[in-house]
Amino acid sequence: MIMFAAIAAASAAFAAPMLIPAPREMSVTGGRVALAAAAAPNVEVVASIPPEGYELSITTNAVTIRHSDDAGLFYAKATLAQLRADATEATIPCLEIKDAPAFRWRGVHLDVARHFFGKEAVKRLLDQMALYKYNVFHWHLTDDQAWTFEVPGYRRLVRDGAFYADGDIREIVEYARARHISVVPEIDFPGHFGAVRRAYPQFACPGGKPMCVGNEEAVAFAENVLDRACELFPGVPIHIGGDECSRKFWGKCPKCLELVKREGLSGVEEIQPWLTRRLAKRLSAKGRRAVGWDEIAVGPKKRDGAASGAISAMFPKTALVMGRWPDALATLANAGCEVVRCDYPHCYFDYSQAVPGDRHGYFGKLKTPLEKVYAFNPFDGIRTAARANVLGGECCNWTERTADASALDWKLWPRALALSEILWTNPDPAKRDFAEFSARAAEHRRRLVREHVNCAPLK
Repeated sequence: MIMFAAIAAASAAFAAPMLIPAPREMSVTGGRVALAAAAAPNVEVVASIPPEGYELSITTNAVTIRHSDDAGLFYAKATLAQLRADATEATIPCLEIKDAPAFRWRGVHLDVARHFFGKEAVKRLLDQMALYKYNVFHWHLTDDQAWTFEVPGYRRLVRDGAFYADGDIREIVEYARARHISVVPEIDFPGHFGAVRRAYPQFACPGGKPMCVGNEEAVAFAENVLDRACELFPGVPIHIGGDECSRKFWGKCPKCLELVKREGLSGVEEIQPWLTRRLAKRLSAKGRRAVGWDEIAVGPKKRDGAASGAISAMFPKTALVMGRWPDALATLANAGCEVVRCDYPHCYFDYSQAVPGDRHGYFGKLKTPLEKVYAFNPFDGIRTAARANVLGGECCNWTERTADASALDWKLWPRALALSEILWTNPDPAKRDFAEFSARAAEHRRRLVREHVNCAPLK
C-alpha cells in the first residue's frame, strides 16, 4: 500500500519540489534533467497500478510515466506540469514518485442558483480543479432563487433568469470529462422549491414552501426533471438535494395527509423518506444513483447542532449521502452507508477566512481559515472497519454572497489547495505539518496570482 511521505523529508541533500497535493510516496534522488525530457516522457501501462495512480521516474537521462488508466496518466502529467512551474532553470530534479489518491470522490461544489456563473467561468474553474487533482464537479443548479437549465414541457422554470442551454451543459460536461472530472448535477427536492413554486404554484403545498409530495402531478414533475438530468449528464450520481425541508406545511396539506393515509406512513415525518425512495428507484432503473444531503436519511438537523435522528427505515441504503454534520455522516458510514464528507465548517468556503484585505461578504459568523481546512479529517468518528464507506469529500461554495468569479477565486483559493491534499494524500492528522504545507501553498499562491486568479493571502 502506498503510504504518505512528507515532502520535507524527501531528501536532506536536495530541495524538495513544491507539489500540491503532496505525492503519497516520493524520494528526491539527486541530479537534474532537462525540461525537454519532461515535455516528452516515456509512457508505460502497468496493470497493477491503482486506478488514477501513477509512477513517475525522473533520472538524468529520461522521464518515465507508468500508469494503468488514462486518469493516472493525466495526473502524472499534472505533477510534471507543477515540476516545470517550479523550475528555476531549464531543468527539473531527479526523483521517484509512487502516487494514487486516498479517496475517489474529490469534489468542488458550486451553487449557480444564488448567483449565476456562465459557461466560461465554469470551464475556468474546471481547469483549476484539474491542476490540483480534483475529480468531481458538484453543480448546484436549482434553489429557491433560480432554476438554471431547461426541462421540456416546463418552460416557465427559466423565463425570468439566466440559464444554461442544452449545448452549454453538454460542452461543460465534455470539457470536464477531458480533464477526468465527473459532473454531478444537483436538483433540489422537496425543499428549496421556491423557483418551482413561482413558476408552477400548483406543485407546492397551499400557502407553504415545500413541494407538495401528495400531489401526483408534482411528483411526476420531479421524475421528469430527473429523466432530463439523466439525458444531459452521463455520470452515474444524480443529486436530489433533500436538505432543509420544513415538514410543518405537509401537516396542514390535505393532499399530503391523504398520502400518509394511502401509503400507510406513520406520519408526515415519513413523507420525505417516501419521496427519496421513489426518486432513487426512478434513477436506479436508469442505471443511476441518487445522492442527497444527510437529511434524506436522518431527518432535519436542529439549529443548535443537536444530534440527528436515527436512520429512517425507509431510507434506501443504495443512495449516497453527503452532508455537513460530522455526527450524522459518522452514524451513516458506521451503519454501512456510503458517504461524502463536507464537514462544517472545515469544508464551507462561504465562511470567512479571517485574512487581511478581505472585502467580500460571507454567510454567517463562523470562520474557516486555511489551517482549519488543513485540519479536516474525513475519518472523524468513523470506525476503522467502516472507513471504506467514506468515498471522499468536497468543499462547498454557496453563493448568496459570492457575486462573480473574482469573489469565487478569493473564497476558493488557497483553501482548495489544503483540501486537495487531504483528499488525495490524506496525511495522518496527528503528523500534519501545517508550516511545511504553508511554504508550498505560498508558492502556489504566487503561481495562481500570475495566472490572474484572485487568490487570497494565506494569513
